[in-house]
Amino acid sequence: MAEAGKLPVKKSSAPAEAGDWNPFDSLRREIDHLFDDFRPFDWRLPSRVFRPRISHAPWQVAPAMDLVERDDAYEITAELPGLDEKNVEIKLSNHTLTIKGEKSEQKEDRQKDYYLSELRYGSFQRSFQLPEGIDADRIEANFAKGVLTVKLPKTAEAKKAEKKIAVKAAP
Repeated sequence: MAEAGKLPVKKSSAPAEAGDWNPFDSLRREIDHLFDDFRPFDWRLPSRVFRPRISHAPWQVAPAMDLVERDDAYEITAELPGLDEKNVEIKLSNHTLTIKGEKSEQKEDRQKDYYLSELRYGSFQRSFQLPEGIDADRIEANFAKGVLTVKLPKTAEAKKAEKKIAVKAAP
């Protein structure tokens, strides 16, 4: 048994020679250790590696949308390539604007010596909590060349409530 403060030392029976050292041994041990920690079926990564946030929910993809405030209205713009206006639905409920879209495409190609069938589909939904002062009766939505533009006009009271504050230089 080792004394307190001292660690036991294991001695190798064969002396190490200068030609036995390989610079890739430590790299190999690290890679082996990395794969020992990796479990592909529960998607856990080793703690030493950056861990991206992986959701176990169904894969959901929504198009990017821009929300801009103008003097008289808010404007939401979304690029929706491959969709038509009939595939887009917009609803307003309790100051929440919801934009939904669905795409479904089926392609078949039958030739003498082959048959090709492709099916693509997907849907998205984005919701925006709207501020007070939106005139819900005047909301407009336009769809042109794959770009959806929703204009949310401000009420007269909302336009008047805005106050400009002067910025002064510090003494």
